[in-house]
Amino acid sequence: MGGEEREGVTATDFFWSYTDEPHASRRRQILSQYPQIKDLFGPDPFAFLKIMVVVLLQLWTATFLNNAGWLKILAVAYFFGSFLNHNLFLAIHELSHNLAFSSPVYNRWLGIFANLPIGVPMSVTFQKYHLEHHRYQGVDGIDMDIPSLAEANLVSNAVVKSIWVIFQLFFYALRPLFLKPKPPGIWELVNLIIQLGLDAAMVYFWGWKSFAYLILSTFVGGGLHPMAGHFISEHYVFKTDQETYSYYGPLNLMTWSVGYHNEHHDFPRIPGSKLHKVKKIAPEYYETLESHNSWSQVIYMYIMNRTVGPFSRMKRKLSTKTTNKSE
Repeated sequence: MGGEEREGVTATDFFWSYTDEPHASRRRQILSQYPQIKDLFGPDPFAFLKIMVVVLLQLWTATFLNNAGWLKILAVAYFFGSFLNHNLFLAIHELSHNLAFSSPVYNRWLGIFANLPIGVPMSVTFQKYHLEHHRYQGVDGIDMDIPSLAEANLVSNAVVKSIWVIFQLFFYALRPLFLKPKPPGIWELVNLIIQLGLDAAMVYFWGWKSFAYLILSTFVGGGLHPMAGHFISEHYVFKTDQETYSYYGPLNLMTWSVGYHNEHHDFPRIPGSKLHKVKKIAPEYYETLESHNSWSQVIYMYIMNRTVGPFSRMKRKLSTKTTNKSE
């Protein structure tokens, strides 16, 4: 990383790797040594129940706040609803890997259901882009998890980085639509119709404040919020020879263990509830890797460290070997 000094962030280009992403090769090594890890593959039998509880609790909270003052709505959204909606973001992530049911169709329907309190349809579209993030990790022009060149050049000091963090959900949502748009299919239409139906019912029966609570929970939960630190911690380069980082702190309990991110990319067919077992079975593969202990600290480092910014991502050119790296 490097280039000439400028005000704010010192980087002027992404990290570039001239090797394939590390997860497929590590997966093969681990499975050859510990074939019992395959026993962990497959759906989480409690996923449906966990999602049901969070969805119903969040929708009930929204109806409960239908006559509350705006300050109370904002406070509840930040300190309570944001955790529930972010939990549902990551439930949708889990479902994108078909880890609730063996049937992809059932996972897709449950993803649409988990989407309801988020307020904006995203479950079906997320899966399309997220599976490419696994299959083509870091590949220039394909992995939409990586900031655009325009973002990287614009977000160049602590003030702008703070604003970027607050609005990062918008960047994640809009970036693929501008850089790599995909034609919507029937499932996107189903996701849209069901979501708009729930939103309209919320406004009709309980008023705009209930709906605003759901949207605020989504917005603040994906911005300057401890749980949103995983967006940065997962793949932003803090050590020049490492492109994926795990987090082993307590927020894994509320985020489907997405913090076990090296483990997840190595074994995307293992549900979050069992990822800790991967590290326990094959500790020598993970204990030598750099990891994070605090997502809040990651956000602080991202904003305040002049050597870290949107350019702090690993990129690579498309390899002919890349197309079979996803599972």
